[in-house]
Amino acid sequence: MEVQMSSEILHDFSPRLRVYKDGRIERLLKTDTVPPSFDSATLVNSKDVTISPGLSARIFRPIKVDPPNSKLPILIYIHGGAFCLYSASSSIYHSYLNSLVSQAHCIAISVDYRLAPEYPMPVCYDDSLAATKWVLSHSTGSGPEPWLNDRADFDQVFLAGDSAGANIVHDIVTRIQSESDGSGSRSESCFAGIAMVHPFFGDSEPNGLWDYLYPDTTGVLDPRLNPAADPEKMRREIVGCKKVLVCVGGKDFLRERGVKYYEVFREGQENGEWEGELEFMESKGRGHVFHLYKPDCDEAKDLLKRVADFINNSNSQICACEM
Repeated sequence: MEVQMSSEILHDFSPRLRVYKDGRIERLLKTDTVPPSFDSATLVNSKDVTISPGLSARIFRPIKVDPPNSKLPILIYIHGGAFCLYSASSSIYHSYLNSLVSQAHCIAISVDYRLAPEYPMPVCYDDSLAATKWVLSHSTGSGPEPWLNDRADFDQVFLAGDSAGANIVHDIVTRIQSESDGSGSRSESCFAGIAMVHPFFGDSEPNGLWDYLYPDTTGVLDPRLNPAADPEKMRREIVGCKKVLVCVGGKDFLRERGVKYYEVFREGQENGEWEGELEFMESKGRGHVFHLYKPDCDEAKDLLKRVADFINNSNSQICACEM
């Protein structure tokens, strides 16, 4: 007996998602998935690991390290996709992490958090925090993953994400900070830096997709959606982070929200509320997460290099005045 699917739409969140009255979810932005592998172009190897039931990650490691036994910075990467699209195995993210790891000379952990609406928010936040704590649990060299035990430098832990992933990065840092026991341990309470690439944050306008994916949201002033609504609180919650890099696209519909996020920290520097290093990069004439879809254009190469330099410290003194 053939089952008839309803074509009647309950919610239309084009170009990302449609929800039908029969409960069917249609994801409109699709990408193929690829297995972990050795990438001969970048000389980066990858493998998938299970962190807990329902939560996994893909780990990337360069095969050539100089000197051979040196420890490598750690990058915890949170992919974007409006909290409801893509995965760590999506080809666009697999390719991007290969390139970033090669240039940054780091070990990267790409978190495969569970997606809304099948797993309503805040599951994606909780999964990403759990994955971060799993990474940090290797700081004594006795965790379950040899690549982290043997090669990772836990004095250099970075977080990065694009779009919704950058939003989640901010949440991770604030929650780790709030849970710190005050011991001053870098692996528990402080990150070397966060890179926010085309971050997704809200403003004063209602967001239908956010409200649908996050049934318990408090609306436009939800601190997860709009942390800059309370600048002092935002800076206080992220005080343990040493460096912040904010990247925006000149034609990104979210540009102004990324700029606002940057300005909160710049104002904090000026009034002494935040003492970290602050960097800003704008890709002129480019739209939202363009680098994932056009990785070979000059602006994408520049953005990749900037994030890589931020991680390997070769560009840490760049002036933030590029707006």
